Amino acid sequence: MSALWQSAATHLGGVDPETTVIGIDLPGHGRSTPVDVPAGTSEVPRLTMSDLAEAVLTTIDRVLPDVAGSAAARISLAGDSIGGAIALQLALDHGDRFDRAAVFCTGAKIGEASGWEERAEVVATSGTPTQVIGSAQRWFGEGFMDREPDASAALLHSLQDADRFSYAALCHALASFDVRSRLSEIALPVLAVAGSEDQPTPPTKLAEIANGISGALLEVIEGAAHLVPAEAPAVVAGLLHDFLDGNSRGGNTASAQSSDAASADLPTASGPRDASRDEVREAGMTVRRQVLSDAHVDRANAKVDDFTADFQDLITRYAWGEIWARPGLEKRMRSAITLTAMIAGGHEAELAMHVKAAVRNGLSRDEIKEVLLQSAIYCSVPSANTAFSVASQALAEMDEEG
Repeated sequence: MSALWQSAATHLGGVDPETTVIGIDLPGHGRSTPVDVPAGTSEVPRLTMSDLAEAVLTTIDRVLPDVAGSAAARISLAGDSIGGAIALQLALDHGDRFDRAAVFCTGAKIGEASGWEERAEVVATSGTPTQVIGSAQRWFGEGFMDREPDASAALLHSLQDADRFSYAALCHALASFDVRSRLSEIALPVLAVAGSEDQPTPPTKLAEIANGISGALLEVIEGAAHLVPAEAPAVVAGLLHDFLDGNSRGGNTASAQSSDAASADLPTASGPRDASRDEVREAGMTVRRQVLSDAHVDRANAKVDDFTADFQDLITRYAWGEIWARPGLEKRMRSAITLTAMIAGGHEAELAMHVKAAVRNGLSRDEIKEVLLQSAIYCSVPSANTAFSVASQALAEMDEEG
């Protein structure tokens, strides 16, 4: 827990000193007691995510006896990877006990059962050091181990030092975990945060959570992978601070290299009249990059010349700075509207760009399909036919690009 969350907790304490952060180690990790294994055997207990959730609740009641069961208590959950899965389970089983839940780099279902069962057997037999090399490849974004050798070493040592039977028991819990069909039952405010470079739980996993829970928010931290609290602690603290205060916007893309990006408030938040021309343009460029990606905007900017510069300035200020930056609609809703407009206008090239943007803004592929089907009725069947072809190609390109 300390290796993963301490830095983010310290940053959070700096911006919100009244918040108390309590870290709970997984069984057999850190200072937590290992799982019980019958003497003289190597039989690994088959824990479930509900078992882990109940253990967390028991710990909370022991550590905070004065607020256990109190209607006035404001206890919020935050967890990364399996910690995020436990938070989802607690939100389902004991939602009345908590105020909010922030889940990082996780999924309503993570991996395949057969893979977790195989890993459980390997670790129970040969120990957790067998997982160190693979985890080093999956856990961190590019360059993090070089930039932060102490932090990455601490995380890998915490894995190597974990009790092998406890780790295997957690693998069994992940093997049986699948709450995809139950996400709509979660009534808590939920923040889902992804690392753009995460392999085990890519941003689509967090988008699935955000789409399945009413009112949930989605954030993607650029350049981070699977352990964002350690990779981008200042950004994570900013996101948590805003979320706990009820100020999160959702759908934004923060940078793992910038502590300001997470909590920056766009100057057009209350409408373009409150901002100067330059502020609106800057806000528009920020949102444009969030929606279309840095790579797309960089390519577009590289093509700007004296003839097109005024037009690019116009759309950055008006389309992105004064419309997309407004708080009245979530970005996923704006994406759905924009897809329909592109289909109605027959703008195939723009449609392909906005299909990719819709995925970044949290629309699932099924939701994009529904938008296209709706357009067949209200735009025309030929328009929808072309749209399906364009969208299929755009989604295939996203798959190829990873």
